[in-house]
Amino acid sequence: MKIAISGSNGYIAKNLIPYLEAADHVITRIQRSELGDVDQLTKKLSGIDAVISLAGSPILKRWTKSIKNEILRSRIDSTLNIVHAINQLPIKQRPALFISASAIGIYSPDKVHTEESTSFSTDFVAEVVKNWECASDGLNPDVRKVIFRIGLILGKKAKTIQNLYPLFKLGLGGKIGSGKQPFPFIHIDDVIRAISWSIGNTNTLGTYNLVAPENIDNKNFTKTLAESLNRPAIFTVPEFILKLVYGEASSLLLQSAQVLPERLLNEGFVFSFPDIKSCITEITA
Repeated sequence: MKIAISGSNGYIAKNLIPYLEAADHVITRIQRSELGDVDQLTKKLSGIDAVISLAGSPILKRWTKSIKNEILRSRIDSTLNIVHAINQLPIKQRPALFISASAIGIYSPDKVHTEESTSFSTDFVAEVVKNWECASDGLNPDVRKVIFRIGLILGKKAKTIQNLYPLFKLGLGGKIGSGKQPFPFIHIDDVIRAISWSIGNTNTLGTYNLVAPENIDNKNFTKTLAESLNRPAIFTVPEFILKLVYGEASSLLLQSAQVLPERLLNEGFVFSFPDIKSCITEITA
């Protein structure tokens, strides 16, 4: 299968591309410079079987007005242009599948959500995600569309782990704030396998929560990571420190929703790392 991927320099794509190539798929990388040119995109996507949209500026940074605009536009404009390019193609040259990344940040904090939930947050992140998903509403209905609302990705080279590992190794790790905030996570291998599964399973359609089945909080994550390294986890990162460093973006670390991958489980997807213990064990091995 011929597959085009945007955001090819991101963490997901760097793991996804070799996985798909090993399965004999032919990968075309959509460059960032090409995402702003619909005519160029149209030529690039002609004859492609599937498009995977993973482009988006990193979100965990202090949100100035210009950074907020960059976060928003990097997701919405690229999606709109890809959709427009797909729609312009004649049927025989048009991709049959469009897969887009999204985020669980759309959901209201401190509630439990399946894909049926319509209890959405009203903060900046949620508004970004809503507009991101809406950007593909105009996709030709003959093109199968899959949207993955992804939780916090963990893996040996994930930014979260790379930032925390040295501190925990020194015994300086600890919970963030109260530690009671939900911690919806997913191992990078399961992200890759779920995307590949959706490519091969033509019945896969619509929105899926891409998180591990186990619901934990930040304190559980901290405890598991520390125990795997045989270190204590007695420290706490105070809320006010995070607010000083990240400002409004500190909400990404201090609050979250509980999210269940109901559709994936019901449709037969099997997680390799369904709980935090198996996930952390693989990462720290």
